[in-house]
Amino acid sequence: MNHLDIADYVVFFIYFIAIAAYGYYIYHKKKTTSSSAKDFFLAEGSLTWWAIGASLIASNISAEHFIGMSGSGFALGLAIASYEWMAAATLIIVAIFIIPVYLKNKIFTMPQFLSKRYNDQVSTIMAVFWLLVYVFVNLTSIIYLGALAISSISPISFEWSIVGLSIFSMVVTLGGMKVIGYTDVIQVLVLIFGGLITTYLALSLLSREYGFGEDIFKGLSILRKEAPDHFHMIFDSSDKYYKELPGLSVLIGGMLINNLAYWGCNQYIVQRALGADLNTARKGILFAAFLKLLVPVIAVLPGIVMYVLHSKGLFATEMSDGGVLKPDHAYPTLMNLLPAGLKGVAFAALTAAIVASLAGKANSISTIFSLDIYKKYFNKTASDKKMVNVGRWAVVISMLVAAIVTPSLKSLDQAYQFIQEYVGFISPGVLAIFLLGFYWKRTTTAAAMTGALITIPLSTVLKFLPVWTNGAFPDYPFLDRMAIDFVVIVILMIVISLSKPQKIASENAIEVDTSMFKISTSFAIGSILIMGILTALYTVFW
Repeated sequence: MNHLDIADYVVFFIYFIAIAAYGYYIYHKKKTTSSSAKDFFLAEGSLTWWAIGASLIASNISAEHFIGMSGSGFALGLAIASYEWMAAATLIIVAIFIIPVYLKNKIFTMPQFLSKRYNDQVSTIMAVFWLLVYVFVNLTSIIYLGALAISSISPISFEWSIVGLSIFSMVVTLGGMKVIGYTDVIQVLVLIFGGLITTYLALSLLSREYGFGEDIFKGLSILRKEAPDHFHMIFDSSDKYYKELPGLSVLIGGMLINNLAYWGCNQYIVQRALGADLNTARKGILFAAFLKLLVPVIAVLPGIVMYVLHSKGLFATEMSDGGVLKPDHAYPTLMNLLPAGLKGVAFAALTAAIVASLAGKANSISTIFSLDIYKKYFNKTASDKKMVNVGRWAVVISMLVAAIVTPSLKSLDQAYQFIQEYVGFISPGVLAIFLLGFYWKRTTTAAAMTGALITIPLSTVLKFLPVWTNGAFPDYPFLDRMAIDFVVIVILMIVISLSKPQKIASENAIEVDTSMFKISTSFAIGSILIMGILTALYTVFW
């Protein structure tokens, strides 16, 4: 099953050559006469709204969606789509209330904001946290899932898949943010087109298995009939998967904290909009929100299709590893069923998602390391050319480290949930520090330092205390742990700030005024449309 035909190779190499040629063209067309660090890391002023929106999605969607989210779709059902659909709503909040603060105060990196609002110590602690998470959780999990998929549908081994993905991503990243931003437009087109084709063929296959021909609408009705428990967005406490998606927490609890931290305080996401003006940035973010509504169609539905087919006794061997059911095998198994040529399209779509996401994260690693670690502590007088070179070396080293660590993730079951849970160890503290830093002038540096230092230990205690106490302490779902963590940190930061009032020096103040939050009519209409669609989806699939 794990082979590619000549037609698949042809399709894939057309995609590869197109990306390489377009990236080379963009690099030389947009190249400035001097090597500007800001230009390399942020592509200042050169990304259009559609490039920003596409790049946001390309950086976000990766193997953890095609492979991990399909696996969760197999196990949990449509409820896992809350990560995508609630992200669409969160993007609107970010565009209105968070992006204007960064742009008004000329913020280029998240640690830079912390340094400006608090001090270098808080900034450095969080910069180190981010670098560790980006390298050892984000990069490794994406490479792992990508290599798992590629080795499952092609003759390329798992180890050589790791090597190929790492090198391809490095090549794209070394061109800087402009190359990433504009090649991401092609990557998004490929991944959405390929993803939709895969979903279409999955539904057609299901319809054929039940004797209705290739009727995708029959396929959808079969899904609802055969797997009704897979079409609920909100789980009650009796559901076996309640711990993964605990009831209303996916709407107003930990999911909101997770999304706000990810989309509003995350370097490799926010970075796409930091080089643009406010109007362009907001249009790009709104475009990304519309694209997020599509993601469950290409990432979750195929997993549910495989669940129904597996329930009929099909693909038992393909869906297991050593006799153990592996939900993350759902998407690779489905891809192996595609006809020659279309399998190449799906293969290209998967590779596009992986490479774009790896490139985005690697670029942000190089940005944070170069601007917030290297220049601040190792070479304060570094020239722009030197900074760009350091950034490129940071890309190479981080990718090498991630590639070496990746094989250790082979024991994972649902990788998507692993990523969400362990990134969530720092998300509550990050969000608390940023939100109080934005909107409460009395927040002190001591309070921010406390929030930075306590977030991982508190998350660790909440996760493992039930084990340490033999069940005497409640075993909360990880989204609820995030909510508890966030509330505790906010309360601590408020108490500390009030007990030791600290006036913020004018040079360290963050400028915020109500005029920054005014939105255009077109943005308001787009936002209302998105919220209307979300309301309809949750009403139908509650």
